[in-house]
Amino acid sequence: MTGSTRSSRGLDDRRKRLLFRCWHRGTREMDLILGRFADAEIATLTDTELSDLELLIELPDPDLYAALTGAIPPAAEHAGGSSSRYRPGEDGPHERDGSDDRAL
Repeated sequence: MTGSTRSSRGLDDRRKRLLFRCWHRGTREMDLILGRFADAEIATLTDTELSDLELLIELPDPDLYAALTGAIPPAAEHAGGSSSRYRPGEDGPHERDGSDDRAL
């Protein structure tokens, strides 16, 4: 996969901006992790989850990657609530279709 498979058509400006930013992180690993998650979930995220994602994507790629993969514990402000939805291997709404191909 080389980029987004989801069209931004029908998304509000905030969601379009987040979709773009998730696919343009700076490192390929983070593009794939956050981009695939955004493709699958951006349309259904609540306002609170959108705010959480906006904060999360401000983190530097190495720190975010390490936290998402479990190499380091997430920062306290990202440790609970909806932020667990973004971590690989976590059960969450991104598994709605029952597949094991989890984006985050």
